[in-house]
Amino acid sequence: MAETLEKTAGDTVSKLRAVLTSESQPLAHRFRALFSLKHVASQHPPTPQTRPAIDAIAAAFASPSALLKHELAYCLGQTRNQAAVAYLDQVLRDVTEDAMCRHEAAEALGAIGDVESLGVLREFRDKEGEEVVVTETCDIAVGRIEWETSEEGRKEKLKASDFASIDPAPPVPMATTQPEINELESRLLDRNCPLFERYRAMFALRDLASPPDLPTAVPAVHALAKGFTDGSALFRHEIAFVFGQLSHPASIPSLVEALSNTKEASMVRHEAAEALGSLGEEEGVEDVLRRFLDDEEQVVRESCVVALDMAEYERSGEAEYAIVPS
Repeated sequence: MAETLEKTAGDTVSKLRAVLTSESQPLAHRFRALFSLKHVASQHPPTPQTRPAIDAIAAAFASPSALLKHELAYCLGQTRNQAAVAYLDQVLRDVTEDAMCRHEAAEALGAIGDVESLGVLREFRDKEGEEVVVTETCDIAVGRIEWETSEEGRKEKLKASDFASIDPAPPVPMATTQPEINELESRLLDRNCPLFERYRAMFALRDLASPPDLPTAVPAVHALAKGFTDGSALFRHEIAFVFGQLSHPASIPSLVEALSNTKEASMVRHEAAEALGSLGEEEGVEDVLRRFLDDEEQVVRESCVVALDMAEYERSGEAEYAIVPS
């Protein structure tokens, strides 16, 4: 019986890999296959299919789609599995790869938290002439690993989060039961403050916006939205990502503005589109996304396709944004 179950699981991973790596499959199907594989790859303790699922995700790095490859890197980081490190290291070191993918690989290495990754992260953080989005991400990833392995970090008592994601930085620990949103907003917007610390304020504000009926939710969303004025595209893209996690209607105006700004960095617009996809049940959101299905930027076009699929999922009441091949 156990052998039969294992074979069935192995067949499922193989079928999901075939969908994920096929350029003839609709992008939305490939994304759903990816999140199915991420579920298998994230099992703790690992199962016999954990490593095959990680290998299946990494196999899709051969795709020409920067959007898909950046999502592969994100999912590998979320597994927190050492088997993903070599794949991510390779993507980060490949200077011919799209900067959005390399940034996500660096962030994923930070999420996994292997101290052996500090070498490559510091190398590209300090590399002269490197893409800013890569150097900034490496800086944050170094900060996360150093925090996680420090005595001070281990002593911090963090507020329980509603989100299961492994974030680029932990939230600021709350010293009182009445958090000061103004103080967090000031740190969020302080360009003289290290990015890692600003990210900590960002994720603290995110946690104060969930659940959406908290009295701090709307003020926290409004504080986060001010981050769209920052000079760092990486920072702005992370604000959009956080809004995608929150799915709070108060974030819609700023997300629509970011997506609609054709002068905005494509990595920010893509993240705004996907965040809107998580708000697909809200009136008018799908119409906005459809307006950009023919955008000049491929990553924006593809993000709108995926976002509309996410919106359909939100309406459907399906249990998981995933597919299980028959």
